[in-house]
Amino acid sequence: TPTEARNTGQPLKAYPRMTFQLTIKGANEMKYRIEEKAEFRIVGLMKRVTLIYEGVNPEIAAMWAGLDETTIIMLKALSNVEPQGMISASTNFSEGRLDGGELDHYIGVATTKEVPESLTALEVSASTWAVFESVGPFPETLQNIWGRIYAEWFPSSGYEQVAGPEILWNESKDVSSPTFRSEIWIPVLKRK
Repeated sequence: TPTEARNTGQPLKAYPRMTFQLTIKGANEMKYRIEEKAEFRIVGLMKRVTLIYEGVNPEIAAMWAGLDETTIIMLKALSNVEPQGMISASTNFSEGRLDGGELDHYIGVATTKEVPESLTALEVSASTWAVFESVGPFPETLQNIWGRIYAEWFPSSGYEQVAGPEILWNESKDVSSPTFRSEIWIPVLKRK
């Protein structure tokens, strides 16, 4: 009662005024384009690796380090469709795509040419692709863009991801550049 509340030492309850907060995100632009591609194959080396969302994946780094110049020259000679040159591709993710899960990782090229027996091939169906540009310090900027694709772009774009590999193209091997340029290619379908 109010009389009891006036007495010192009585336990009281306070209910702070109710407030609302509005957070607006998405202020940073995402550069992307939509491309149609005929079927092709990714030809190169493949290994089942651990999925790591932050930092350099040591298993993938070891795959790149293990490529000898002869193999790189042979692969580049096969590259005849976009994205041109050496690429990475990830597919067949373990359920939930959780950090610490697994995926099949390819290092190779996109091609329509015949596959040498010494290499692995992944057949890729004709698809529509969302291609995202990443420019900045590696791997932080790239991993940030990858997260934003799923957290921001897919929910608001009118597109959904479809089965197929996620492809990464890097402009150069100099990952120390503060303006390191990459493209992330993801197969998509316009939502109905």
